[in-house]
Parts: sequence; C-alpha cells; structure tokens
Amino acid sequence: MEHSVKNEEFDIDLREIISLLVRRLWLIILAGIVIATATFLISSYFVTPMYQSTTSIYVMNRRDSSSAITYNDLQTGSQLTKDYMTLVTSRPVTEQVIEKLGLDLSHSELVNLISVVNPSNTRILEITVKYPDPFMAKQIVDEVRLASAVHISNVMNIDQVNVVEEGNLPVYPSEPNVLMNTALGGMLGIMLAILIIIWIYLQDDTIKTPEDIEKYLNISVLGTIPLQKNTMADMASRRKIRKKHRL
Repeated sequence: MEHSVKNEEFDIDLREIISLLVRRLWLIILAGIVIATATFLISSYFVTPMYQSTTSIYVMNRRDSSSAITYNDLQTGSQLTKDYMTLVTSRPVTEQVIEKLGLDLSHSELVNLISVVNPSNTRILEITVKYPDPFMAKQIVDEVRLASAVHISNVMNIDQVNVVEEGNLPVYPSEPNVLMNTALGGMLGIMLAILIIIWIYLQDDTIKTPEDIEKYLNISVLGTIPLQKNTMADMASRRKIRKKHRL
C-alpha cells in the first residue's frame, strides 16, 4: 500500500515537471536560439579556420627490389608500422621541415599540427597537416613526407619509401565545423534551460495552492479567502469617491 502511494506521488510530481516545462517552452526555445547564435558567431568570426592536407606513403621493409614479396616481408612491415609513425614526427624530420620552409614554429608546435594514421590492414601511412593557410598546409605535408621518407630509409635501413598520394590543396577549412557547432550549441542551450527550470522547481518548497496543503501537510482545506491587493490608483480613486459623498 505504501509503495503504491509513493508511486502515485512520483507520477504527480513528474506530471507537474512536464507541465512546468510546457509552460516554459518559450524560455527553453529562446535559450537554445541564443546559445546557438552565440556559437555560430564565435565559430564564424572568432575561431581561426584550419585547412587540412593529407599525403600517403608506402614502406616496404626489404632491400632487394628484384625479389618477390614474401609473407615474412608483409608480417615484418606490419609490425614496424608504429616505428614508422614515430619517425615521421621525430625531431630530425620536423627541424628539417622548419628550416626548409622557414617556419616560425618549434618542434613541439609543428608536431601538434601533424597527425599520422595507419589504415586498418594496410602498410600505408597517411600523414595529415592542419594549418591556417591552405597553400602552406600542402607545402608542409609534402616536406614532411620527403623528410620522413629519407629519415625512415636511413634509420630502418630501407631501400625506398614509395609515394601513394601527394598532399592535396584544401579548398574548404576542415575546422571549425560551423554547422555542427551551431547545432550542438542549440542543444546545449535547451538542455541547460531545462536543467535550470527543474532545479528551481525542486528548490522551491513554498505552498502555493490548496492542493499543495493537502498533498504535503495532509490537512484538509475547508475554505479559502481571496487576497486582494490594492494599488495606489485604486486607493486614489476611493479617496475621490469619499470626497464626492461628503460634498
């Protein structure tokens, strides 16, 4: 019996919260629009656009190019892929790129602009560079490919690193994604408004209606007295009526 009463009270509270959210729907929508608009403006005018250029290389771990590729060659190459990825962003490679292009960047700053990915079940390395200038992004990624190919050949004693794809010239910035950021900002504004409304509702423990008295205090209400608030205009009009009656 007690369990059913608790469930009933929970259902009533849930309905009240839903009703409250419906009444405050305009405020929730407004919060979503405001946050979405702010996110759009920030992404469009205050965030530096970054352009992405990608190149690919293929590394074969064998010295004799005339012999056929064996299973051991493929197995060894797959195991050494992580070593190749590390060598791409090593200091000799980045310093050579910085010197060749005259970049005003440190080793760590350039490394943060470079990402190396090995697609699944392949021995191809995809080198990607993000930079505010699209032409410079292509130049950097191509120089990284050339410098890393030489460095990998020297360190790993590899005869040749083949170019799968040269760096592309990006046309559109890869980030920020204005559309996605705007949509996420709108959703964040809506969720934030809902949470604030529910929090204010849960913090408000005042009695507002006779139903609240019966619900929370278990006291039956016999009757209610309406409360009338007199404004200054009402009081002034009453004084005028009294003066007329006296005259």
